[in-house]
Amino acid sequence: MKTIRAICNQRMLVIMALGFAGGVPFSITRDFLKAWMTEANVDLGTIGLFSGLTLPFTIKFLWAPGLDRYVPYGLGRRRGWLIISQICLAVAILFLGQIDPRQSLLWIAIMALTVSFFSATQDIAIDAHRREFLTNEELGFGSALYMNMYRVGQLSSLAVGIFVAQHFGYAYAHVAMAMMLVVGAIATLLSKEPQMTEQAPATLVSAAVEPLREFFRRKGAWLILAFFLFYKIGDNMAGAMTVPFILKLGFDKTDYLYIVKGVGMFALFGGMLLGGALMVRLGLFWSLISFGVLQMVSTAGFAWLALVGKSFPVLTSVVVFELMSTGLGTAAYATFMAMQTDRRFTATQYALFTSLMALPGTLAAMATGFMAEAFGWPGFYLTCALVAIPGLLLIPKICSPETEKA
Repeated sequence: MKTIRAICNQRMLVIMALGFAGGVPFSITRDFLKAWMTEANVDLGTIGLFSGLTLPFTIKFLWAPGLDRYVPYGLGRRRGWLIISQICLAVAILFLGQIDPRQSLLWIAIMALTVSFFSATQDIAIDAHRREFLTNEELGFGSALYMNMYRVGQLSSLAVGIFVAQHFGYAYAHVAMAMMLVVGAIATLLSKEPQMTEQAPATLVSAAVEPLREFFRRKGAWLILAFFLFYKIGDNMAGAMTVPFILKLGFDKTDYLYIVKGVGMFALFGGMLLGGALMVRLGLFWSLISFGVLQMVSTAGFAWLALVGKSFPVLTSVVVFELMSTGLGTAAYATFMAMQTDRRFTATQYALFTSLMALPGTLAAMATGFMAEAFGWPGFYLTCALVAIPGLLLIPKICSPETEKA
């Protein structure tokens, strides 16, 4: 009954809808825009520069304090910012679709950056709303649902955009993608504003400074920070070399798409949902431990594949196990991260934590090619597995079955 109550309620439907709305604009600037520009014969160098449009997602913690400090009139602090970001997003997407990339790349860049900015702002608001809207018991499964629906939103907006562009043109494609945000707006209006039991920051400066001060005053703050940096670093390092590894084993690009992006994605989704459900039963402490060990073992599985060589059954088994373990670990990791936020500064702290989460994986991934050349594929993947150990050893120091419910 405890598990059923935590995963089967109206709040989960709201979280699913918000996850879908969060994923819709992300693929517009990351994927759809590049397809549009390619068809418009924009040179590859310029298209590559537009990859920088994802920068707002990396630095979103810079304006997150404003979402903690100011309360939009009428709807409340969380729902108000959600509606504002959703309306601004829809308008920006519509304007973006009216520009011809063959005539004005500058305005394309300006409007695409605007879309990216309000998309990142919507993410800040959704993360804060999700943390405050769900109970601790619901947070694990709710986070897993959100992440899955975020990916569904990405794939759906890309598919709808390409289909409409093919038959009716790019202006109508942007209209169709903007209309998909209605799902999130309806969910926002139907959800309840989380109750504020603590005093919100009195000034913008305090909204920016106090979240850091509050966090670093905690006992074990530096250990928690180290955990954020190291829990998934081995998994991220291994993932950075998946494509060249599989191709160099003798598989072709179609094999990669079918097994990793096809079968593997179902394993990832299933892992996140299973992880969210299991956390209700296991508790966060044992989930972090067990899922972290599975992540480490699954990474070492690629060393086995490297020794076996080209084998479709082994590749499928390793990829499914690895992505399911990644889904399990991601669900527990995201839940722990959300539970470390102070409700006065949820938006700022969560945005900061997610930026810190991405940093070590990005930096470490830059060295993975050199590591693979130096150690060979089996040695590389075993090294990535061992890199996960520090993160696992930190868990008993920052979390315990007795304190996780506090």
